[in-house]
Amino acid sequence: MRWPGPRWSRVQLLQATCVPRVLWSPEHLYGEHLLLCVQALIAVCREDCRGSSLQLMEVLVTVMASSGATGLGDKVQETMDALATVESVDSSQDLYREHAGPLLEWLAASHHDWTVHSAELLQLDVVVTHAGPALGELLPQLIPVLRSCLQPARDPAMRLQLFSILSRVLLRAKETVDSQGQLHSYLDTLVKDILVPNLQWHAGRTAAAIRTAAVSCLWALISSESLSAEQLREVQEALTPQILTTLEEDAQVTRLVSCRIIDAFMKASGAVVGPDELVKVYPELLKRLDDVSNDVRLAAASTLATWLRRVESDGSKSCCQSDIQHLYKELLVHLDDPEGAVQDAVLEVLKAGSVLFPDLLVRETEAVIHKHRSPAHCEQLLQHVQALPPAP
Repeated sequence: MRWPGPRWSRVQLLQATCVPRVLWSPEHLYGEHLLLCVQALIAVCREDCRGSSLQLMEVLVTVMASSGATGLGDKVQETMDALATVESVDSSQDLYREHAGPLLEWLAASHHDWTVHSAELLQLDVVVTHAGPALGELLPQLIPVLRSCLQPARDPAMRLQLFSILSRVLLRAKETVDSQGQLHSYLDTLVKDILVPNLQWHAGRTAAAIRTAAVSCLWALISSESLSAEQLREVQEALTPQILTTLEEDAQVTRLVSCRIIDAFMKASGAVVGPDELVKVYPELLKRLDDVSNDVRLAAASTLATWLRRVESDGSKSCCQSDIQHLYKELLVHLDDPEGAVQDAVLEVLKAGSVLFPDLLVRETEAVIHKHRSPAHCEQLLQHVQALPPAP
C-alpha cells in the first residue's frame, strides 16, 4: 500500500484519524497498535519527522492519557526519546519545552466545555505532569484555564481532578510552574480566584472533598518554598478566615493540614497581625485539642506554641492578658490528658508561653496540681518557670 502525498501528511493523517478514537476505544490493543505506528514512522522517516513532531507529540500524549493504554507509559517514553533523537535534542523534556505551548493551546480550545469525562482533561494531566520546567513558561496560558475550570459552577469531579494535578506541580514548584520565577505574578489569581471560592462552605460530601483538595493545594503552595515572606503574608491575609473555618471540617486530613497552614502563617516573618486577629486564632486551635485524632491534637498543640511565641515577638501580650490566662487554664486541663504524647506536647506549649506571664502561670498551675492524676508534668512546668531569668 502506498501513502498518499508527502511523508509529513502521513503523520497528519495518523493524528487526525487516531487521536479522537483512541480515548474512546474499548480495546486495550488500540493504543498499543497506535504506538507501534508512531514508532514505525519515526524509524522509517527519521529526520523527515521534524516537521511533524508536534502532531506526533499529540498522538503520544493521547496514548499516554488513554485509559485503555495502561502499562504503556514506559513505551511511550521510549518513543518520545526516539523522537527527541531524530529532532536532534537531548531528551523528551526538550520536546515538551518546544511543544508544550502549542499542546496546551490545542487542549485549551475547548476548556469552557470540559467535564470529568472530557478527553482533554486526561491529556492536560499528561502534559502538565511531564512538561517539567517548561510549565514555568506556560503560566499565561495555564492559569486562565485553571481559573475557568475551577469555578464553583463547573463540574465538581473535574475540579477535584484539577486540584490534584495542581497540587502535584506546586509541591515541586521550583522545578515546574515556578521554574522561571514568575509564579508570584499569578499569586493573586491563585488565591482570590481559585482557592477562596473553593474554600467557601457548601453542604454535601462533594463540596467537602473540594475544600479538602483546596486546602491541600494551599499547603502544597506553602510547602514549595516558592513564596517570599511578603507573598506569604499576602496569602495569610487573604485566607486566614477560610482556614480557621476548615479547622472544623469532618475530614481529618483537612483539619490536620489546616493546623499546619495556620502554623506557617503564624511563623511568617514580618507579618503584622494585630491583637484582634490574634485572639480569633487560638480558640479554634484549642478546640482541636479535643479532636478525635491524636495527629490533629499534636498539630494543634504545636501551632498553639507558635501562637504564643508570636504574641511575645509582636509585643501584644498586654492586649491579650485575659486571653492568655484563659489559654493557660485550658492547657493545664490537657496537661492531665490520658495520652502521654498529648501531655508532653501541651507541656511544651506551656513552656513556650511561660515567658509571657510567669507569675500568673505559676498561680494557675498551683491551683490545679492537686487535681491531676500525676503531678509530674505540673512539677516540671513549675521548675521550668522558676528557672526563667527575671523579667527586665
